[in-house]
Formats: sequence, structure tokens, C-alpha cells
Amino acid sequence: MATMTLSRLRQARYAILGFGCNQAFLFAMLYLGSYNESSQHGFLIDRADLLCVLLVMAATFALMTRERRRRHLMVVAEGLVRCYALPLVGALYLIVALHSLAPGIPWLALAAVEGLAAGVPLALLLCRWGRVLGEASIDQSVPEVFIGSALGAAVCFFVVAIPVEGAYILLYVLPVGSAWALRALGEPDDRDAEPAAADDPTEEAAKLSGRIIAGTVVYGLATGAVEALATSAEGGAASSLSVTFVLFVLYCAAALQLYGGRPLSVGVRAVLPTGPDQEVGPLGGAYRLAILLMVGGFVAVPLLESVNVSGVAVVLAGYLGVFSVLVSLFLIMGRIGGGDAARSFARGFAALFAGEITGVLVGGVLGALPGAFDVSAALVALAGVAVLYAYLFLFTDRDMAALSVVIAQSDRFEEACDLIARTAKLSKREAEILPLALRGRTAERIAGEFFISKNTVDTHLRRIYAKCGVHTRQELIDLGERTEAEL
Repeated sequence: MATMTLSRLRQARYAILGFGCNQAFLFAMLYLGSYNESSQHGFLIDRADLLCVLLVMAATFALMTRERRRRHLMVVAEGLVRCYALPLVGALYLIVALHSLAPGIPWLALAAVEGLAAGVPLALLLCRWGRVLGEASIDQSVPEVFIGSALGAAVCFFVVAIPVEGAYILLYVLPVGSAWALRALGEPDDRDAEPAAADDPTEEAAKLSGRIIAGTVVYGLATGAVEALATSAEGGAASSLSVTFVLFVLYCAAALQLYGGRPLSVGVRAVLPTGPDQEVGPLGGAYRLAILLMVGGFVAVPLLESVNVSGVAVVLAGYLGVFSVLVSLFLIMGRIGGGDAARSFARGFAALFAGEITGVLVGGVLGALPGAFDVSAALVALAGVAVLYAYLFLFTDRDMAALSVVIAQSDRFEEACDLIARTAKLSKREAEILPLALRGRTAERIAGEFFISKNTVDTHLRRIYAKCGVHTRQELIDLGERTEAEL
């Protein structure tokens, strides 16, 4: 037990530090810095840097939704991790040096090159983190997401507070910390191996995953509309971002209180209710809190701006809260699908960034409309309605409660598989095949997923039957159902 606890604490420590580095770098690429030093400003001009990164990342995630392409790209991700992401860091600092030494280079070209140089590796690292976090239990990985995200925001706050122009480039070294943690987490259990393909989700799980993706697109749209309101880097952007990061850290601290004093302690459930009077678990509470912060920002935009505080900063803090919830939900999507969380990360982030790009472009279109048109009011109204629609009609508290039931069923199935494997003393490969056999997979499909021959699968199945004291697949499935019922 002491060894298990130490291993869990070690995994949590590396995950929090590494994911925190990755989140801080992501925030820096999306919100800090701009190569636009000209006198020209506008909705799309001021957000060209953001759009370049978002477009490249969305395209990379879209490619990774296809199994074959994902497999090849994850090989590239493994290479990036093995070299501690130094090519990414070197490319970014080379772009910074070119900007300083050759100021005549068009800033839009620099933004496009930086988007390509950073967007692809960042998407690969995020999917790599999805795979690593997805291997831990949801009860452990979800608090790690919130603590790591808060750590990343705190790092960004301190860098923004440095009274030196361009101090944000210090954050460009953070991918090294992310890759270092991934290497440390990947060594003990051979996590570099390609996992089996995802199981066919149940009808309820597939429905919930679809609602999560639909809500993700709308939240991205709302955020893009809000980002279209943000001022360019020439004004009070730094102070606004400081408010955003501080509020987000406070949000994470409040969300973690829902887990109790020790969010990573054994017995704390991330999704299921922790008390008899709760409808949803801590993640559901964090979801409500993030929506409340976003809506509060929308309502308070005119009031806050009257005292020189950007209401957009409050809304973006709420969005970062929703972002953390969505990352957790992407992990859960991978869990209930029974497969690689890198795939669910790719699907989720492709949807999120596609919505965000659309929101920014809508802001640009509205800003280009002639006449005395109040663009700010229109964008605030659009974003507010989108958030409320997503929360009330797409992915609601009722869906979160249903997700709790699906997770509970998934937990019981896994516990039943573990119990059968231990009782029957199955080998490692037999224990890997057992869940697929209990779900009714054919021998041909199992062979394809493990890249072994059908005869080898048949041999493993015969040994599983013998060790479990059954003679047919149906008898094995009946054994699994009885074991689940007993649990």
C-alpha cells in the first residue's frame, strides 16, 4: 500500500508540474504577445496572431481524429517528447531573434510562421497529455487538470506582472518542462506503446459525448466573440490579462474545495456525488461555477468598464474555467469510449478551436459593418446567449448527472474485469483481451486491435475460458455480469 501511495503521489506531482507548464505555454501562445507594432488596428488585424495559432491547432487536431493519421502524428509527438521539445523552443526563439534583427519582415508573416511552428507541436503535446492523464483514474486526473491549470495561470500572471516589454518570451521555454514530465511519466509503465482502439460506446455514452462536443463548439463560439472584444496589445491588455489569470486561479481554488481539503486523496470521486444531498459531483459543481463566472462577466461588462476594469477579463476567466471542465470531460469521453484519450482530446479541441475561430471571424464581420452599429453590445449579447444556450440546452446539469451514472457503470465493469483477472490468475495479455471478450468483440477484431493473428487470439480465449471455468463466450459474459452485479 505504501508503494502504491508513493507511486500515485509521484504520478500526481509530475502530472501537475508538467501539465502546468503546458497550460502556461498554451495561455502564452493564445493571449500574450503580438508582432503587430504598426499603427494599423482592427478586429482581425489585432487577432491575427491568435487566429494563426488556432487555425494550425484546429487543423492538427482534425487530422488526429483519424486513427491512421493519429498514429503517425503520435510517433512525431513521442519524438518531440524524447528531445524535450527543444526544436519547438529553438524555433520560437529564432522567430523572436529574426523580429529583433530584421524589423522589416512583415509582422503577419512572422505571426503565420509562429502559428505553424508552435501550433502543431502544441497540439501534439496536448494529445500526449490526454493519453497520459487518461491512463490515470478520472478521480485523480480531473483534480490534476485543475491544479495544473491554476499553476499555469499563476506562472503567466507573474510573467505579465514583470515591468519589462516582451517578458512573455520567458514562457517559451516551458515546453521543456512539459516534455520532461511526459518522459518521467512515460517510463515506468511503458506508456509509449500504442493502446488498443476504442471500444464501441454504449448508446447513452455516445449520446453524452455528442452533447459534450456540441456544447464545446458553442462555448468556443462564445469565447471567440469575447476575444473579438479584447483590446490590442497597445493598451491595457496586460492589466486585463492579470485580472483574468488572478480570477482563474481563484476559480480553480474554489472548484477544488468541492473535492474537500485533499482533492487527490483516496476515496474522493471526481464525477459522482460526494454526499447524499448532491445531484452531481465536484466536476458538476465546477461546471456551474465556471458558467456563473462567465455570465457574471457578461452582466458586469458595462459596470466594470466604467471603473476602468475590463469586463472581458472576467468573461475570459470564466472561459478558462469552462476550458478546464472541458479538458476533464474530454478525458471522461475517452474513458467511457474505452479507448485512447488522445482521440477524445483531438475531437474535443478540434471542436473547441473551430468554434473559437468562428467567433473571432464573426466579430470581424460585425466590426466591418457600416453605420453606427454598437459592435461591443452585439458581441456581448451573442456570447451571452450562446453560453446560456449551451448550458441550458446542450450539456446541462441533467447530462452531468447522467454522465455520473455512465462513469459508475464503467467503473464497475473495470472492477469486475480486474477481479476476474486476479481470481483466475490471467496473464497480462489475457487480462487485456478479457474486457474486449466480455463486450462481445469478435476474435478477428481483437486480433486487429492488438496487431496479432486470429489464431493467437483464439489461443488466449481458450486459456481464459479454462482459467475462468467456462466453456463458451456467452458463459464468460454471464460470469462478467454476475461479477458486476455482486460489486
